[in-house]
Amino acid sequence: MPLYRIQQLKLPLEHDEADVVERICHDLRTDRADVKDFRIERKSYDARDRARILVIYAVRVETLRSHDRGLRPGILGAVAERGYSFPEGRRDLDTRPVIVGAGPAGYFCALLLAEAGYRPIVLERGESVEMRSARVSAFFDGKGLDSESNIQFGEGGAGTYSDGKLTTSVSDEAFRNSKVLSELVEAGAPPEIAYLGKPHIGTDYLVGVVRKLRKKIEALGGEVRFGSKVTALRISGGRVAGVVVNGEEEIEASVVVLAIGHSSRDTFAWLASSGLAMERKAFALGLRIEHPQEMISRNQFGPLFGHRNLPVADYKLTARAADGRGVYTFCMCPGGRVVNSSSEAGMVVCNGMSDFARDSPNANSAVVVTVRPEDFEGGGLLDGVEYQRKWERLAFEAGGRDMSMPVQTLGDFVAGRKSSSLGLVRPETRGSWALANLETCLPPYVATAIKQGIQDFDRRIRGFARSDAVLTGVESRTSSPLRILRDSAFESSLGGLYPCGEGAGYAGGIMSSAIDGIRVAEAIARELP
Repeated sequence: MPLYRIQQLKLPLEHDEADVVERICHDLRTDRADVKDFRIERKSYDARDRARILVIYAVRVETLRSHDRGLRPGILGAVAERGYSFPEGRRDLDTRPVIVGAGPAGYFCALLLAEAGYRPIVLERGESVEMRSARVSAFFDGKGLDSESNIQFGEGGAGTYSDGKLTTSVSDEAFRNSKVLSELVEAGAPPEIAYLGKPHIGTDYLVGVVRKLRKKIEALGGEVRFGSKVTALRISGGRVAGVVVNGEEEIEASVVVLAIGHSSRDTFAWLASSGLAMERKAFALGLRIEHPQEMISRNQFGPLFGHRNLPVADYKLTARAADGRGVYTFCMCPGGRVVNSSSEAGMVVCNGMSDFARDSPNANSAVVVTVRPEDFEGGGLLDGVEYQRKWERLAFEAGGRDMSMPVQTLGDFVAGRKSSSLGLVRPETRGSWALANLETCLPPYVATAIKQGIQDFDRRIRGFARSDAVLTGVESRTSSPLRILRDSAFESSLGGLYPCGEGAGYAGGIMSSAIDGIRVAEAIARELP
């Protein structure tokens, strides 16, 4: 039966499914009896006129008869039913492929290889998501940091304890994005992530979704091992021949996918000493800022704030400091909390997270500043890692040396004094916090740029620069400070070793990491003998 896509179907906030069908019939110049079925492919909001916010749909419509004539250019078009397709490859590997890391890149690489019959082995240094959740909760309650199983390390990767945003700028001509979303929905994610313009899952859903992805990989013949830290590579004839796990066990493998996270600093160190081709790269450094979510929503939606058909409002802001550095908001969490994301003793790192409902009273976002390799205070390959550690140690000091996150009001930050009290905005956190002076744990150029950037943001969101906004430090794990070089076939300078995802420097977030994992799985299938 004929299929059509309507890409700009605009409706007012007050509408129901019958209104959607009526608009479909209007645009196709047909009647209800001709519309066999329709599916929402995308849903977004146009709030440029805050007195008349519109909901914009892209829908795929199946009709009983053809409508190839008279379709409006750019709005309607006949479409073919297409979807993701994994490349054909031979399955005669002499060893099973090994994937190092069970984050989005590692799990989606493993899933695609398992679906193709390659029976991958996934090695994860941290714990299963069930054990990891208990460990993380204990840390939030002050019961000590486990350096191998925490917000950064463990099944699902760092994204498991985040807002679960699924947006990406990666193009989707091969339908990899659709493949990821459909697998997440099958694993228990809310169905609307498949079509929302700004989809997110939320930490409360992600824990169960990650567990079901593991079960599917295992059901397809894959294997997932926890507490299995890869501590060395075995090399023969300029190619990878296997991995060493926990300094003892050796696993033979002619194909190894390195899907480590951006916080795998000990792994970066031994990879650098092994001579693997790597390069330093820029990242961003800054703070988290919290405002009342109601203030953000009123600014974004105006008189329609609170309407039952509107989402919890978010924002994305950019500015340029006087010295030319970029200042921008990152990983904005509507109705969220600031999370202690530390992974090394004596160092404090923060991040943001939201549950699916996004029902915390505060909105939070990182406000970060571009840090370039020339800022790293040295010329070594690992100097970016040490630069991150420097400010994380100072954040530990500022927070009272007990792994509390240092907190300061914006007014005191601008004035350059330690906070002694809070205003109306109260920190919404997972993990303890202590009042501090955050300028002690930031490079001066970053602190200055943040102050300038926030003043610029206030011109776009009234109240952004309110003096009682709460700042928390430090946000230093925005991306990897290194890139493991790979060629057009996704192979590193060591044959058979495939760098992948965020830690390798090729992704930034759940979706782009998962898509990179799929691309590496495809490359492996194409290159196998």
